[in-house]
Formats: sequence, C-alpha cells, structure tokens
Amino acid sequence: MQEFLRWTLESIRKDGSAFSWMEERRLEWVPLVVPMLKKMMQGNTFIVVTDDERSWFGEYMIRSINKTAQSRPFIPFVSLHSLFPNLNNLKNKEDFELLEDMLSLTFANGYTYLYVGRSNDARYQIPKQKYDSFIWVLDEHVQNSFYLTSEDEFLDIKLIQLFKLLNRSIDAVLFAEVALED
Repeated sequence: MQEFLRWTLESIRKDGSAFSWMEERRLEWVPLVVPMLKKMMQGNTFIVVTDDERSWFGEYMIRSINKTAQSRPFIPFVSLHSLFPNLNNLKNKEDFELLEDMLSLTFANGYTYLYVGRSNDARYQIPKQKYDSFIWVLDEHVQNSFYLTSEDEFLDIKLIQLFKLLNRSIDAVLFAEVALED
C-alpha cells in the first residue's frame, strides 16, 4: 500500500494548494480506496447512492466516470435510483433484503456501494449493511468511511476533488502506474 500512498500524495500535490487539505487526509483515504479498487479489478459493479442533497453529485459521478475522452475501459458505475426508482418506498428489513436479492442476481460478479451523504438519511441504511461499501459520510465519524462536514463552505468543491482523485486512481491501477499490494 506504500506505493499507492506515495502515488496518492504526488497526485494530490499536482493539484496545488486548492487540494492541500487532502494531503494529511490521504492516510484515511488510501485504506478505504484500495479495497474499492481491488473490487473494481475483480469485476465488481459500483452502485452509487446519495442522500437528497448530494443527488447532483451522484449524477455527476455517473456522467463523468466513463467519458469517452478518457481512453480506458468503461467502469460499471450505476445509480441505485435508476436501478430501483421506488427506493424511497423501502421501509423495513424485508424490503431491504429483497433489494439485496435483486442486486445479487443482477450483478453476478459482485457489487459495491459508493455512498455519499449524511448518516441519518434513510438511504444510508442500504450501504451500511454491506461491509465493503465505500462511504463518504457527512457530519458523523463512522468506522470505515471517509468523513466530511456539511458545514464546510467548500464541500461541493471537495466532493469534486475527491471524485477527481478517485478517477485518477482508477486510471493509475488500470494502466499499471501503481500496484495495489496486500
């Protein structure tokens, strides 16, 4: 992981002072993103889930991840809301289990949730149940998640910067610029 940690630092520094906040946070980021990237290499699909306030960001990720100008294989990122438009109608444990069953059947190679939002949002309950979810949580320190604060006036910019770092990380792994050691 040291090689990827070093690569991450160099990638952060390329963006200059606007991304300097992430320099010390990379020690939290790398242990979370490495398993996600390994899942990607195993053929997992990434299911994007957001709270209502970050729905714009979920759409941004879905639209941006596979731009044809990137000259790389397409990465399976899909919106949970587009897969299951009745998402807001899920109420009890049985409903969530039925959703999980559907997703398990749909994505035979496996799937990983990528959640961005508050932990008190009902949709957070979905990725919270799956141990390998990649979670960017707001306003609460949750184990195995990347913490952000909704009171940060630069939150939207930071979300875009994090996505840019994630996208670069995907390129680095796909094009063997960096190895993901165990």
